[in-house]
Parts: sequence; C-alpha cells; structure tokens
Amino acid sequence: MDLHLLVDNLTNPALLFFFLGILAVQLKSDLEIPPNSSKFISLYLLFSIGFKGGQELAHSNLDSEIWWSLLFGIFLAIIVPLYTYYILRIRFSVPNAGAIAASYGSVSAVTFVTAISFLEIEQIGFGGHMVAVMALMEAPSIIIGVLLISIYDKANCEIPMKKVLRHALTNGSVLLILGSLVIGFLASDQQAQGIKPFTTDIFKGFLAVFLLDMGITSGKKLNALLKKGVFALAFSIVIPIINGCVVAVASGLFTESIGNRFLFAILAASASYIAVPAAMRIAAPKANPSLYLPMALAITFPFNITLGMPLYLLIIQGMS
Repeated sequence: MDLHLLVDNLTNPALLFFFLGILAVQLKSDLEIPPNSSKFISLYLLFSIGFKGGQELAHSNLDSEIWWSLLFGIFLAIIVPLYTYYILRIRFSVPNAGAIAASYGSVSAVTFVTAISFLEIEQIGFGGHMVAVMALMEAPSIIIGVLLISIYDKANCEIPMKKVLRHALTNGSVLLILGSLVIGFLASDQQAQGIKPFTTDIFKGFLAVFLLDMGITSGKKLNALLKKGVFALAFSIVIPIINGCVVAVASGLFTESIGNRFLFAILAASASYIAVPAAMRIAAPKANPSLYLPMALAITFPFNITLGMPLYLLIIQGMS
C-alpha cells in the first residue's frame, strides 16, 4: 500500500478526532456530544454535500456517463444485499441475515462525506452527480432486504411493505441530500457564493466534531459486536474489501474519473447504520439491532475511513 496515502489519511485531523472518541470510551471519560448538536451537525453535512453536488451538477453535461452512473448505483444497491444474504444465512437467522444484507447493500452518508474530504486532501476532483448516486442507493437495498425476509421467513409474512417503502423513500437523510442537490442545481453562482462560508469554509470543522461523536458511538458498540463471534467480525471487513475492490475496477467501464471511481468503491464498501436500522425496526422486529448496527458502525465504518480509502484509491490509480 502507498505509505503516502496511508499516512495522509491517518493523520487527517478529522480522522484523529474519530480515534479520540474511541479513546474517550476506553478511558471511561464523560466526553460526549449532545444529541441535538450531533443531529444538527449530521444535517449540516448532508445539506452541504448535497448543495455543492448540485452546483457541480449544474456545471456538468448530462451525458451518458451520468446516466450509467445512476443505473450502476441502483444495480449495486440490488445485487449486494442479494448475494450477501446467502452468505449470512450460513450463521444467522432469516431476519438477521436480511437486515445485515440490507445494511451492506445500502450506503453510509457519513463515510461518503469523509471520502469527499479525503479526495479534497489528495486534490482529486469528482462529479456532482455522485451525490445523486449516493441518495438513490438508500432505498433499493432496504426493499430487497424486506423482500428476502418476507420470502424466507414464513412466520413474518405480514410485513407492512407500504409503510417500509414510504419510510425508505422519505427518510430524512435521503430527502435532505436530494433536496439540497436540487436547490444547489437551481441556484446561480452568485447566489451560491453568498452562502459559501457556511457550505464550504466551516465544513471540515463540523466534520471533525461529527467524527468525534462517531468515535464515541463506535467505541460503545465495539464490545457488543466482539461477543458475536469471528464470523460477524470477518464479514464486516472481508465483504467491504471485496465490494470496494471489485467496484473500483468495474466502474472503469463507464467512467475514467479517478474521483468518481473512488466514490463508487466507497459506496459499495460502506454499510448503512442510520436509514436501514430505522426501517428494520418496522420491517424486521425479530432482527437483532445489537448485531447489524455494531457491524456497520463499529467495524466497517472505521475500516473504510482508515485503511479502505487508501486501498481503493491505490487500485484505481494503479489501473489508470
């Protein structure tokens, strides 16, 4: 692995704040971010990424690459939960396998935001349409996960599909980032310049505080996952590596942009720990949140933002 990429990533102040959060938990410190503040910061990050993505999209030509990118994102959100479900059934029940598969088919907006920060450090550009790709990948995997549970779990056949679909499509994070994307697309350059101090200048500071909060949350979930055995731990690392590396290569079929291919890889490798758990509380009450939530948040998320990102970028640059 390129040591320059690895060192740059591991010494990123935002990432170091993530480690500080984990350390605080291990030291049993009372350090915490108030829940209301944490929610505001997460909303701000989604708003900022969506708005800037809309601005980038407004300056892009809506060519075949963008349409192929959107279709490829939806394809990933369908195929990943399908194949991972059957792997998970080796050890887990139908509801747990369906919930975990949906988590790994869906995406992590926080991982995506961190990946964009990583690209900015490396001075690598990317297309604004990738924000739309991310948003479109949320719902399909939830739908697939629910369908798998309904097909294979005969005791759970009365899943409120209409309610789950509505939640998947109107989820706050999806709605905010898509809405911000549209607003950014419609805003003129002069109008966007007026709120640039808010959307751009303070972005990295808020990201650092948010990752501190994520570190605290991950640290609290880690012990619960370790009790689940080697299979859950191995899945949380091996599957993201496979998805990220395969997509890093496959995305080269329709885009030459290193930044876009990198974001595709990180989207394929990430796992949802916000939208999917919320939906699974409704659709799969038998699924164990202390299993699928720590897998995505305490293992996959830290792996992707530390070692995963340099690995995927190295593969893409090696093929360019």
